[in-house]
Amino acid sequence: MPTPSPEQLTGQLHGVLEPIVAAAGLELDTLDVRAAGRRHTVKVVVDSDNGVDLDDIARLSRSASAELDQHQHLIAGSYTLEVTSPGVDRPLAGPRHWRRAYLRLVQVRLHDGQTVTGRVGEAGEDTVQLLVDGTLRRLHYADIAHAGVQVEFRPPPESEIALLGGRGGQGPRAAETEDEA
Repeated sequence: MPTPSPEQLTGQLHGVLEPIVAAAGLELDTLDVRAAGRRHTVKVVVDSDNGVDLDDIARLSRSASAELDQHQHLIAGSYTLEVTSPGVDRPLAGPRHWRRAYLRLVQVRLHDGQTVTGRVGEAGEDTVQLLVDGTLRRLHYADIAHAGVQVEFRPPPESEIALLGGRGGQGPRAAETEDEA
């Protein structure tokens, strides 16, 4: 029987690992399988609305390793398991990424070439609220070519948190915003 391609193996392992990740209270963001001869690298990228810490990664690594050991027939030869969370440089590609970036400073490049830097507010299914130079704006995801979180070394200013509806970590509240086409 021929050895499955990395793409086929990724599909097979997704079905094996996704329930383990979900049982840990996390979401499977990306599963990537790479082959070098008979050796494989299985990279599992997980995320959560509450963030992922090193204890979560360690627990999931043990659980995933034990589960892969039960399905060793899928991976011919030895493998290296890498369990990680997405880095700060991950592009904001969907509503859940924007929700997780609440109150973070982001740089956005729109399809028209304009670049906007602002603080993330409420993120819905089709739009996100940004505080840009003291003004609340609503951007449609369809208008965004690329967006990424900017690294900050201090907490956001209280005045910006208040404008975005944040109250001591309670999350956003509805706010009047200027719609942008």
